[in-house]
Amino acid sequence: MNDTGALTTIKLAWQALKVTLSHYRKAPLQAGAILLGIVLAVTLLIGVKATNDNAINSYREAGEALGQQASLFITPKARGVSLDEALYFQLRQSGIQALPVISGVLDDAQGRQWQVEGSDIIAALGTFEQRGNGRNHLPLNRLLAGEPIIVMSDSLHQGLKAPPTLSLGGRTLEVLALADSQQLGNRLYLDISLAQQLLKREGTLSYIALFGEPQRLKERLKQSGLPLGKLNISEQDKGAALTALTRSFHLNLNAMGMLAFVVGLFIAYNGVRYSLMKRRRLLLLLLKQGLGRRALMLALLLELLLLVFIGSASGFILALQLSQWLQPMVALTLEQLYGATLLPGNWRWQWLAEGAGLTLIAALLACVPLYLELCHQSLAQNTQSQWHAHRHRSMHKRLFLIGVALLALTALLYPLSQTHQHSLGLMGLLTLAIPLLLPQLLQSLLGLLARLFPSGLSKYAIADTRELVAPLALAMMALLLALCANIAMNTLVGSFDKTLRSWLDTRLHAELYIRPGAGNMANLEHFLEQQAPGLAHFYQWQAPFYTKGSGNALEINLISRDADSITRTTALKTPAQVTFQEQVASKEQVQGAPNKQQQALQTVIQGQALAISEPLALTLGLAPGDKLSLCPDKDCKTPLTLPISAIYYDYGNPKGEVMLAQSLWQELKLPTEAVSLAVSGMATSAERAKGAGLTSIAALERALIQELGLSPVQVYSQQKIRDEAIRVFNKTFSITLVLNTLTLLVAAVGLFSAVLMLTQSRQASLAMLRSLGLTRGRLLSMLLLQMLLVVLLTCLLALPMGAILGYLLIHKVTLQAFGWTIAMQWDWLAYGRVVLLSLLCCILAVIVPLYWQSRRSLVSSLQQEVL
Repeated sequence: MNDTGALTTIKLAWQALKVTLSHYRKAPLQAGAILLGIVLAVTLLIGVKATNDNAINSYREAGEALGQQASLFITPKARGVSLDEALYFQLRQSGIQALPVISGVLDDAQGRQWQVEGSDIIAALGTFEQRGNGRNHLPLNRLLAGEPIIVMSDSLHQGLKAPPTLSLGGRTLEVLALADSQQLGNRLYLDISLAQQLLKREGTLSYIALFGEPQRLKERLKQSGLPLGKLNISEQDKGAALTALTRSFHLNLNAMGMLAFVVGLFIAYNGVRYSLMKRRRLLLLLLKQGLGRRALMLALLLELLLLVFIGSASGFILALQLSQWLQPMVALTLEQLYGATLLPGNWRWQWLAEGAGLTLIAALLACVPLYLELCHQSLAQNTQSQWHAHRHRSMHKRLFLIGVALLALTALLYPLSQTHQHSLGLMGLLTLAIPLLLPQLLQSLLGLLARLFPSGLSKYAIADTRELVAPLALAMMALLLALCANIAMNTLVGSFDKTLRSWLDTRLHAELYIRPGAGNMANLEHFLEQQAPGLAHFYQWQAPFYTKGSGNALEINLISRDADSITRTTALKTPAQVTFQEQVASKEQVQGAPNKQQQALQTVIQGQALAISEPLALTLGLAPGDKLSLCPDKDCKTPLTLPISAIYYDYGNPKGEVMLAQSLWQELKLPTEAVSLAVSGMATSAERAKGAGLTSIAALERALIQELGLSPVQVYSQQKIRDEAIRVFNKTFSITLVLNTLTLLVAAVGLFSAVLMLTQSRQASLAMLRSLGLTRGRLLSMLLLQMLLVVLLTCLLALPMGAILGYLLIHKVTLQAFGWTIAMQWDWLAYGRVVLLSLLCCILAVIVPLYWQSRRSLVSSLQQEVL
């Protein structure tokens, strides 16, 4: 094509574009349906991406509160042990720039727990060469004078709608909001002296942060001659460890966002297809009047580009708001699970480019075949619905065969998926296959139902419903995807809830759990002997350690318990992979399994082997009989290698865990003082029935806090631990459930839009039925039953398909990503709510256009174009 021809084509395309856009002025509902799908798709995709990107960026950039990022950290080797603050003063005397930090948990007047952090304010601000806003807005004189002031970021202050004062640790503190640039994130900040008083840890520190060039700092530490041999000195990893630890969490969020994106695109594609169907005569008329096919194709592409740009820009603005709404939930989840601190996020233009680009690519792949077919159709071709119905039936059969092929491919690849990334790929294949099966299945089921009805209005209604499958197919496919995802996620959440409760029943065998702090165990034992003699004592030792992973040393939690605790609280995996809650629930256990478990635990108690947690076993690919090397540091020069005799369930620790006997603990020369003590036997069964047991527990708690001076966060009753675990569990899945609900709402909006457009386009055929004597009430009932039947069949098909998706999610993705074995449970109540929501949306979608039609004259409706 020469330049003149190209210029002519562009001019004609521009004129055709004006004509096609003028159609939307008369039919704004069609443009609205397309834009709605694009806006919803981009909003959820970019909203989730922005939330994830901001979180990952926080891992890399988060520094100390009010200070910059540290280079080295000095921490105690044993978990639960504190540093002596005298070490900090010795470091400063050696000329090393350091920051003392103490952190912990405090309860407010309502019983809520808050993570607080305290440090030397002058030292923190001194880590920056320049600090403007922080000093200008920070009341240094009042803070250094020890006034009860607590500082939080402005974003957290606004999000929590914090009151002017907050009661923590029995003291009323004035709340002060500070600019987000001060690196506070979600932390509550105090001056170190006040924090030590409230946490009842005077003279101790959680860790010391060092600033400067890492290698030079290490040399200066060696030259200082300070006693650092029994402490851990670790480098700043720029968030690498947290990024690796949270990769599965963010990957799952991205998968949910992509699913919502696909559902939104279904809605947009359905709107495009409906709009082309309504404009077919107009476009044929343009071709007959001499408009070139290339010009028409270019005009349609320009129209699509314009709609994508408007929808993406609107979706981007809503996505930023959605991200602001999701950020607190993600922050709480990451803080509870991984101890991460999230900073306020900043939006980026590249998110708009990514969202618009991905939407445009998907739109072109979906719509170009439609455009090509429309532009190359014969000018003499009619627009009879019979030809289109035949074409749709043929297409549905092809889609069904493709869906069956994808299901077969998923089944073949299932045994080969060994990582959660591969399993998510399998879920992607299954997610593609499920909607492709739907149109043909609906046609077949409706064909079977038609045989059950005699001739008359009922048979006509069923036959007419079969004809509605084609125009409703995309909306139903989107609804099916959302229903399957909702069913799968509800199955996961309900199953994990029951699994967690069963695990807590096994794990929590004592009545009261106490962490007295470093150097206080002897005082605690003496106090219990005097105040509560005769109680059974159970000890646990804990320390950070390392093991050899794939290439690098992997940090783990090393624990040891007394023999009775190991026997009573360790829930082992059986050779048949039966979950422990099934073992507890069933009296007929697998033959030989209890003996093997007892033998495995005995080898651990005797110090002949190790027991490792299920997450660690899956991470390293270990099984009973393999060997594991334990190392005191990352260099792993003198490892202790022992066989593994057992793998136990662990749902409360994001890191891997290794359990060993006290003899091995002493051989590794680890701290001899236990970090926690649990007691039981406070009340007899008869007293417990009268409530005396609870009174005894409460009385001992008060005595430990008031007389021994322990903090409330150091003393936990069994019920308090159980409630806290369930609370963290609910927060962990809150973000996923919110995204799942949003996806379902997007599908419901798509259903509403599709049924609304379909009912409007059927005005002529419905008016004809009324002119033949069908009353308004019977017509409304028929339409409602038609749509409800299609939606109900879709919901019924979603049950087995959602169950398959849930099986993959539980037994593959969750197991491989988090190392959690979960027994699959059905939540019929949740499924009923989902189905009810879909049916309610269908009813609204039918009633609204019928109400509009009732206000039109019968003659006007008969003049409308027949579908």
